Amino acid sequence: MAREYIDGTEAIVRGALHAGCDFFAGYPITPSSGVLVRMMRELPKIGGMAVQGEDEIASIGMCIAASMAGRRPLTATSGPGISLYSENLGLAIMGEVPLVIVNVQRLGPATGGATTGAEGDVQFVQWVTSGGLPMVVLSPTDVASSYWLTTVAFRLAERLRIPVILNTSKDLVQTMETVDVSAWKKVPVEPRTPFGGAAPYVPYRFDRLGDVPQFLPVGADLQVRFTTSMHDEHGNLTKKLAKVDRTFRHLQEKVLAHLDELVLVEEDRQEGADTLVVASGVSARSSRAAVNMVRARGGKVSMLTVYSVWPVPEAAIRKAAEGVSRVVVPEMNVGLYRREIERLLPNRKTIGVNRVDGEVLTPDEIIRTGELEGGVA
Repeated sequence: MAREYIDGTEAIVRGALHAGCDFFAGYPITPSSGVLVRMMRELPKIGGMAVQGEDEIASIGMCIAASMAGRRPLTATSGPGISLYSENLGLAIMGEVPLVIVNVQRLGPATGGATTGAEGDVQFVQWVTSGGLPMVVLSPTDVASSYWLTTVAFRLAERLRIPVILNTSKDLVQTMETVDVSAWKKVPVEPRTPFGGAAPYVPYRFDRLGDVPQFLPVGADLQVRFTTSMHDEHGNLTKKLAKVDRTFRHLQEKVLAHLDELVLVEEDRQEGADTLVVASGVSARSSRAAVNMVRARGGKVSMLTVYSVWPVPEAAIRKAAEGVSRVVVPEMNVGLYRREIERLLPNRKTIGVNRVDGEVLTPDEIIRTGELEGGVA
């Protein structure tokens, strides 16, 4: 056992380094600046590069360029920075660029509460760019899962050639915990599939819609074409209807075809429970404490912790809700993810437990507002 006293920022940085991250660019913004500072401290030690960009737009642009040159990049920001990242995130989707983005949520909109916690970006990070294509968004609940999900984010970004968002929060990155780092979950991160065919290189070639094109870095001996616009398999702009349709459906299907490895949930079912608590992020911590308190008093409550918030793990949510009539969804926002639960479970009573003053939900609030004690004998 190796116990250390660290915060979520340190866990994210260690997870990125484990995953082979060798490039970072970002702009200081509370409460994500700690990731920037620590990556600038650690990456040069292993031959990597860390840059403080002049702004958020330049920072994500540098990450996209570094990725297309064969680097494994990370960037970190908060809600206002994600707003500025939006156009380049669309570019990363269109160009099939592997990239990991850490979004440290704070109270918004606009400058909002720069030092205040929140979970108000849940819907924002799904629809952060134009086009309506699926985003992959992971949500840690503590220091240990911050490390684990960072490694998962890099694995998915590299395997699928997509941008992946780690949606954390001020309360998770700045909270210190004593943890057993030797017990942390981690995943191996393989390189993106390299080009292994005969010349010429066709940058966006795929046979089935769910296939991921082979990768050749810019600067290689063969020509690499990269575009922000709708294109054919050669990277040439096109308005041919069949090619446009095929490319767009490929960008969607290469995510949806891999849902099995994208779904990350933890189900804790209690026999005879009539209530299911569905939670993610820092609210899942308070929810776990609330569930344990109710059970200690003889109550019956089941819980589903959602680590992969987008695409919605629909089958897992429906399965967890079997046999219950009530679903409680605690969130530090106005009820953003509750909308998905109501859509999936229209025949269940759905209760939102919401707080938007910047303070973390307490177990007592969840028990009281979610009426969890109704099942106590």
